[in-house]
Amino acid sequence: MKIKMYQVDAFTEEIFKGNPAAICILEEWIDENLMQNIASENNLSETAFCIIKDDICELRWFTPEEEIDLCGHATLATAYVIFEVLNYPKNSVKFETKSGILTVEKDGENITMEFPSREGIEVAITEQLIQGLGKEPKEVYKSRDLMAVYDNEQDIIDLQPNMEGLKLIDAFGIIVTAKGESSDFVSRYFAPLCGVPEDPVTGSAHCTLVPYWSKVLEQNKMIAHQLSRRGGLLVCEYTGEKVKISGKAKLFFKGEIFID
Repeated sequence: MKIKMYQVDAFTEEIFKGNPAAICILEEWIDENLMQNIASENNLSETAFCIIKDDICELRWFTPEEEIDLCGHATLATAYVIFEVLNYPKNSVKFETKSGILTVEKDGENITMEFPSREGIEVAITEQLIQGLGKEPKEVYKSRDLMAVYDNEQDIIDLQPNMEGLKLIDAFGIIVTAKGESSDFVSRYFAPLCGVPEDPVTGSAHCTLVPYWSKVLEQNKMIAHQLSRRGGLLVCEYTGEKVKISGKAKLFFKGEIFID
């Protein structure tokens, strides 16, 4: 069996920055265990598997440890491959996913994804979370992820989480965020239970970040930076029911997987 695979750096204009994702283009679905093994072998935060169709494409995402319900950077990377490499004839594509139908549009070099809003509910700050993150946040909210809010950007930069401690937290991933200095807000993202200690740029986390900061900043359009080592830029808009996330991407390589 041969599978075409591409690696794309998402939410960046340069290779070696943003968040790398692998994209496997399939003719039909293969065994889930095989998809998981491919994702584990790639050892990137996400590997996307996509079946391209004329109407609605099918898309799934796998971390090195498990399949997940929503991934922003791998969706952006998949759309980039479809639009820029495979010459899809339209400027928009719809993906059927575990989070419903996602619409992605191309406008020049920018790709805009329309994702569900996942506004968090405020919860208590636990000693377990404080120990895991190494510094007490001022507020914590829960959606799919746990979002910890801090006073300023330097707090986010200085955090040195205990990954083993974060594995004890009852949440898919941990977002940390604060108001930005040169952007509207900043964040970092940790998901050690999924085999991703720190994710470079996390589109899906912004489904929770954007509704929160839209209320705090009293604005619907925002620029966000994720402060990982690689870094990433996201242009965000909150519509009330949806979160729009825009970014750019760069192709790193293309090739084939060979499976006996």
